Amino acid sequence: MRGADESKTERARRLRGSLTDAEGALWYNLRARRLNGHKFVRQEPIGLYTVDFICRESRLIIEVDGGQHADSQRDAVRDKWLADHNYRVLRFWNNDVLRNLAGVLEAIAIALAEAPPHPDR
Repeated sequence: MRGADESKTERARRLRGSLTDAEGALWYNLRARRLNGHKFVRQEPIGLYTVDFICRESRLIIEVDGGQHADSQRDAVRDKWLADHNYRVLRFWNNDVLRNLAGVLEAIAIALAEAPPHPDR
């Protein structure tokens, strides 16, 4: 088994300590299996990237973005890499999370219900 990349782990730890208001609001509702019993973790290193939230079992990644991510080519490349590695990515704007948290949680719950079986099962 390979060891963890310490620089990625340290970056993830730093990010966990600096959540945006939108990330904090969403995390409160995802943590401790609060969304239909699904386990999420935050700021998880995957390959070259660190994702905001992931339900590993469903291979569902949730990203919460500010305006600097609008039409981001970097995000498109990242999402393609994640999709090529059998992850699904849902992106929400900070404003959506803060103004319509119930709708965001409903969209996540629907995506979780549609999750294909994990390839290891």
